[in-house]
Amino acid sequence: MTLEPLLSAPPVIQLHVAAAAAAFLLGIGQLAMPKGTPRHRAVGYVWILLMAVLATSSFWIHQIRLLGPFSPIHLLSILTLVGLPRAVWLARQGRIEAHRRLMLILFLFALVGAGLFTLVPGRIMHAVFFG
Repeated sequence: MTLEPLLSAPPVIQLHVAAAAAAFLLGIGQLAMPKGTPRHRAVGYVWILLMAVLATSSFWIHQIRLLGPFSPIHLLSILTLVGLPRAVWLARQGRIEAHRRLMLILFLFALVGAGLFTLVPGRIMHAVFFG
């Protein structure tokens, strides 16, 4: 493992990776923590902020170009930016099961699933983890 590819990457990619790593760690914590507590809400808002940074920063990353400067992963970023406020709204409406389901979907697909694609050969995170 070497951080050199990441350290030499553009700042937007460094921000993107930092937000992803922090969101992943906080997300794991959220899954393990009791739900509905003030701590759950506070950590949840930080997670939402990190995910918003992650999704927004993706629009300045164009290493894969399939649709002009964009790739299908950018559609996931749009869905994330729509899903985050919806998840908050669902919780505030008392629709806790729908909130839980949407947050889990965002964690699994927008964070973990998309993150797995960064490990494909030729990508920066592949170089970080596998040299």
